[in-house]
Amino acid sequence: MIDDAYIHLAMAKNLALYDVWGVTKYKFSSTSSSPLFTYVLSILIKVSGNNDLLSLWVNVFFGVGTVYFLNKYFSGVFNMAKNIVLSVLFTLFFSVLHVQILSGMEHVFHVFLFVVNILCLSNLKSRYSVFGFYLTLLLMGLVRFESMFYFVILAFLFLLIKKWKDAFGILLIGFIPIVVFCYFNYQHDGYLFPNSVIVKGTKFTFDSHFPHQLKTVFLDNFLLNISFYKIGFFPIMICLIFIIRDFRTKNFQLIIKDHFLLIVISLLMVCHSMFADLKGMFRYEAYILTGFSMALIPKLKGLFEHFRTYIKKELIISGLVLANIFLLVYKFSFAHKMLIDGGKNIYEQQIQSAKFLHSYYNESKIVANDIGAVTYFTNIHLLDMAGLGSKETIVFNENKRQVDKQFQGFLTQYTITNDYDIAIIYEAWLQNHIPENWRKVAELKINNPITVARDKVSIYSINKNNLDKLKQHVRNFKWNRNVQVTIMD
Repeated sequence: MIDDAYIHLAMAKNLALYDVWGVTKYKFSSTSSSPLFTYVLSILIKVSGNNDLLSLWVNVFFGVGTVYFLNKYFSGVFNMAKNIVLSVLFTLFFSVLHVQILSGMEHVFHVFLFVVNILCLSNLKSRYSVFGFYLTLLLMGLVRFESMFYFVILAFLFLLIKKWKDAFGILLIGFIPIVVFCYFNYQHDGYLFPNSVIVKGTKFTFDSHFPHQLKTVFLDNFLLNISFYKIGFFPIMICLIFIIRDFRTKNFQLIIKDHFLLIVISLLMVCHSMFADLKGMFRYEAYILTGFSMALIPKLKGLFEHFRTYIKKELIISGLVLANIFLLVYKFSFAHKMLIDGGKNIYEQQIQSAKFLHSYYNESKIVANDIGAVTYFTNIHLLDMAGLGSKETIVFNENKRQVDKQFQGFLTQYTITNDYDIAIIYEAWLQNHIPENWRKVAELKINNPITVARDKVSIYSINKNNLDKLKQHVRNFKWNRNVQVTIMD
């Protein structure tokens, strides 16, 4: 499990027990990047009680469902069981779904809806498929907001093949839940989208910064982004080969109909790269990797059924498939590190910090940045330095703004005025702009950081009257043996 999973759990707990949509029980904060996933967890907490393993069991449920519907999809492509099993396994490991399940995040739910949606899209003549297609569209946007790219691309391609009703229906069904949530969110904190989308997303301001923003979108996020080449480049190249080959013999509309899913997933990968995040755990793009497998494997049917003949005939495509297999091996090696040290990292850093706060500062005013575990396991009053849990700091974090003296001044004044007690933060995130009135008390260091942003967490005293007491609390707390505690003189 990663720390972000505890954000969902904290919000679900507060909604179920205190009727507060927030990462703390004291006030509204639109911290969850997946409102529907958080709401599902809140229902389960209300029914079965508060349990930090709930998100894992939800992911296991949707993981099993994903396997079932993938099997159903590839059964329509292949006759032999071994090819169906191989296709399902490749899809699961290509999207690193086993790690996504253990992460405790909403991405397995998103992949599940995406798989069902594509399965239904492949047979829209059936009444049940039409219902499943639109139902998954209805839910998908509130599981991950990046689904909006998918809605728009789908609608655009349907327009190109002159299916006007389908295009309109996709936009209507897909965006209605998002619009409703945005209205609800705006009424409470003045922003349309959750804080994480505002802080991490790409925003165009159409001012003097616009050229730089264009550079960020097209160069930094896309063409010069090494993660794009690790994840999306080779699948897109295979898609392009299949599409370009038909330009001589087919007209434009027929090409779109024959390669509909290839075009959708390729454009989705490009849009996601430019306007969303590509992360090391492959969690944000897991649904796209699943989509690539579902789009390409039927086109590569000959590779599965007549392996040697296909390789000799299709050298370029076979080479690109091999490149994707190498990427799958790379993902396996990364996944192995995640499985070995990922949960250990969270326990040693975030959960240890949460236990410390619960022991001595359970209802105190705390400044933090990784806020999942420290809010789920405590009842602290929070100021989130990164803006995910506190709208007050969003303006200093949105559009990937760098830390500056203005933010330093805000933290100084805000924490004094509102009587904050301590800060437990990644010092490196503030660079050289730590408020001068904060006094560093200790550093907590772990080894082999995989799922955490930094190997060191720093504890600061904001209330000078409690400086000596805070040092004593750090000395007295029974830290995990793998946490190296350094107390400042």
